[in-house]
Amino acid sequence: MSIVEFHHGVSDKLAYACRLLRKAYRAGAQVVVTGDAAALKALDRQLWVFDDREFVPHVLAQSEGSVPVRQHSTPIWLTADPVTAPGERGVLVNIGQTLPPGCERFARLFEIVSNEANDRQQGRLRWKSYAAKGWQVNPHEVKE
Repeated sequence: MSIVEFHHGVSDKLAYACRLLRKAYRAGAQVVVTGDAAALKALDRQLWVFDDREFVPHVLAQSEGSVPVRQHSTPIWLTADPVTAPGERGVLVNIGQTLPPGCERFARLFEIVSNEANDRQQGRLRWKSYAAKGWQVNPHEVKE
């Protein structure tokens, strides 16, 4: 069974994702981040500059086979298709608006949902889908 952590009420999804990924990296987690290609590209750029004192190792996989094998052990893997992420990765972070493909593979799933009306509505639909699967869904209202 998967556990879904719904982080909702986020004013800036990418900034929030950067902080969450830094925390996961510090804890030694192997993480896959998914969403649409534009959001992943923007997150990739933001991960390079969001903290002047610390780098969060990550790789952007834009297509299957686009990442050299030597980078497959990188702890944070950004991809539109989480099924293609290499190795054993227990955490999936969704910054997109759709149910991520292959989410059953992961023990924990973090949903980041912004204050924007459409994003909230799509988040509600995903919540219902996870609950229908019988997964444990935990809400976390973000107070920024």
